This record gives sequence, C-alpha cells and structure tokens, in this order.
Amino acid sequence: MGISLDGLVSGLDTAKLIASLMAVEAIPQNILQGKYTSTQNYLKTLQTLNSSVAALAELGKNGMKPDALALFSAISSDKSATVTVGKGAGATQLDITVDTLAQSQQQVTAPMTAWPSDPPVLTVKAADGTLKEITADSSSISDVVRAINAADAGVQATRVAAGVDPGTGDTLYRLQLTATETGAAGAFTMYEGSVAQVTAGTAPQLSATTIRTATDAEVTLWKGTPAEQKITSSSNTFADLVPGVSVTVSATSATPITITVARDDAAIGKVAETLIGKLNEVFEFIDSKRALTTTTGADGKPVVSGGVFSSDSTVREVEQRLLDAASAPIDGRSPSEFGISITKEGRMTFDAEKFAKSLAEDPGATQKALTTITTRLEEAARLASDKYDGVITSKITGQTSLSKDITEQIANWDRRLASREETLKRTYSALEVQLSKLNAQSSWIGSQLSGLNAGNSQ
Repeated sequence: MGISLDGLVSGLDTAKLIASLMAVEAIPQNILQGKYTSTQNYLKTLQTLNSSVAALAELGKNGMKPDALALFSAISSDKSATVTVGKGAGATQLDITVDTLAQSQQQVTAPMTAWPSDPPVLTVKAADGTLKEITADSSSISDVVRAINAADAGVQATRVAAGVDPGTGDTLYRLQLTATETGAAGAFTMYEGSVAQVTAGTAPQLSATTIRTATDAEVTLWKGTPAEQKITSSSNTFADLVPGVSVTVSATSATPITITVARDDAAIGKVAETLIGKLNEVFEFIDSKRALTTTTGADGKPVVSGGVFSSDSTVREVEQRLLDAASAPIDGRSPSEFGISITKEGRMTFDAEKFAKSLAEDPGATQKALTTITTRLEEAARLASDKYDGVITSKITGQTSLSKDITEQIANWDRRLASREETLKRTYSALEVQLSKLNAQSSWIGSQLSGLNAGNSQ
C-alpha cells in the first residue's frame, strides 16, 4: 500500500513541502556535481595540452636524429633524367650519358586459329635457367593465354586478332609473349614440350618472331675521359648511383647529363619553422585556457572568471621551461641571430629569410643552433608529457583520481537522499494518520457533548 501524502487532513501541500526540504538536503550533492563538472573540464583540457606537448616532444625527437638536417635536393640538366634524393645523400655533381634504355623481351607467333597440339604443353626457361611447365585446358588460344598468365613464369601472354583464315573463315590470332620484367634478367625462352623434354633436348623452341630483346639500361659516367665507366641496370632506374641518389632515365642522350645534388636550405628552414610553429601552438592553447570570460550573475551583474589555466602553477612551469628551451643562448649566441626570436609577449617567431641567410653564411653554426634548440625542446616537452612520470601526466593522474572520488561521493549522496526522502514521506504520512485520528476523536467527543447537553435541556 503506497504512502498517502495528499494533505487532506492537515491541509498542507505535503509533496511540495518534502520537495523543498529535499532541495535543501541536496545542496551538498549539487556542490559536488558542480565540482565534478569543473574537474572533468580541467582534466580534458590537461589531456589536450599533454597531447600537444607530446607531439612537440616527438617532433623534437625526430629532429635530434643525426641525419635530421641532412636534407638535399637534386636537379638534372635534362628532363629525360629525374633524380630522387634519399637518406645518405650528400652534395655532389655527376655527369652521365645514357647509352641504352632497359626493355622487356617480346615475341609474337604466326597467325593461328588454334594451338597445333591438344592439350598444349609449354615450358618457359628463365634467364637463370629455371624451368616452368605450363599445360593449357585445350587448344583454344584463350585457354593458352589463360594458362600462361596463371603460371607466374615471368611471361605475360596476350591474344591479338590477326584477320580471318581465307580457307575456313575462322578468326586468326597471334600469341604475343612479353617478359614481366625489363632487362636481361627478365629474358626467357619458350619451348613446345614438357620440362622433361626440354631437359632431354627433344623439345623445340616455340616458333616466334622477336619484337624486342631483353636489354639492360646502361649509362656511362665521365664519358670520354680515362675514368670512363659503364653502369647497367635491369630497369631504367639506377638506384644509389651515388649514396642516397637514384636516377631514372627515359631517353638516350648523345651528350652528358649533369646531375647536381645540393643542400636543401628551404627544407632545413621548413624543419625550423615547423618546430617553432608547433611550440607556438602549445603556447596559444595555454593562452586560450587562461583567457578571462564574462558572464551574467543571478543578480544581473557581470561576473568575470579566469580560464582553467589562469592560476595553474604546473602549466606555468611547463610553459616557462619550453620558452627557456627555445630562447636560451647557444654557445653565447642568441637564437635571434639565426632567425628564431622571442617576442615581448613571450612567444617565439621564426624569420625564414634571416634563417636562410644565416644558413648560407654559416651552415655549421646555424644547423648546430637548430639542433640544440630541438634537443632542449624535446627534453622539456618529454619531462612534461612522458606517459609514466611527466609533470602534466602526473597532474592528469591526480585529477582522474579526484574525479573518481567525487563520482563515488555523488553516488553515496544519491543513496543518502533517497533514504532521507523516504523518511520524510513516512513522517508526513504518519502525521496525516495521527491528525485523522485526532479529528475522529474530536468529532466523537463533540457528538458526546452534544448528546449530554441535549439530555440536560430536557
């Protein structure tokens, strides 16, 4: 049976009264909920900052590698030769003459309506002497093509229409065979017969016209000089022609092509610009979370509040360490000499033109300065964001624990308030019952008195 809280006897709005009392009882829980919200907001902001600082540390880590600033670009004096620069490259200049281009072997058979034998048995002999036997399902040229292509024998087959047989009217086809790889290593010989027959020397070579022979690409270095040297490649790319430099050719050349590899100052400048840009992203985020906000209070007056980082000493310490790492002198020289300056607002700027000029005039000192700043920033960012014992990480751990504790306290208050509300409901219900009994007794006594008065009047 439910508890009656209708207030019919007392005349009280019992439900509203209990709701008012419960609102007062819930004030501590509401405070906790507000604290949980602010803690969660602070925690998420810390996590975002930590991720940004960790990204800066990773950028610094990559920039500390020995070859991080060994950046080079290359140009060719002829568009038929393209140059790719990779790890290990250094400044150099090289003249090459392209004698031949690499090409794949290609053959084509005479026209036929079907393969002469049924089922066709073919054997492919690769340049290294490996034998691969192929058996087609039927004498159909389509089946022969399908079998060769499925065999993975280093040969690609294609059926090419070749007119009509004048005697039968059937369509004629040629079988085109192309090596899947260019260069002498991709050369092949096709035999009509099994591997055993080829080994025994009884299988004839396939009758076909050679369209292209397998040829390696060849270039000559220092052509016309006593140091002249020829280099070959199975493809038209000469990998590591010099350390870290590959050249791809697309045409032969009568005169030498000059390959020039030089330090890529623009790429080195981009490394510095990216590093300072990432550092400023961290600073800008911190600033945005310190900014004052103005809201309207319950009394209608403006209320000014500071951001979540406005009084955070940990964040302030991290920010200062990063700023010191970027702006402190290097061997007695200010970073501003290399185009990396601190502003009056305490932020960093990068002057690409000044950096490029410094790199051109004193590449050793400029690269050392950039490496030093990178190393210091990596250390400062790592100490802040290390996933095990970083300063910000530790703060996040503490806030996570606090958030969990507040959640448990709110849950305890849920149980406490539910119990308190139940108690109030029982109390007011009992009050209504007692008032009802008193009213009943009052009515009975009144009726008795009325009866006595009536008797006396007689």
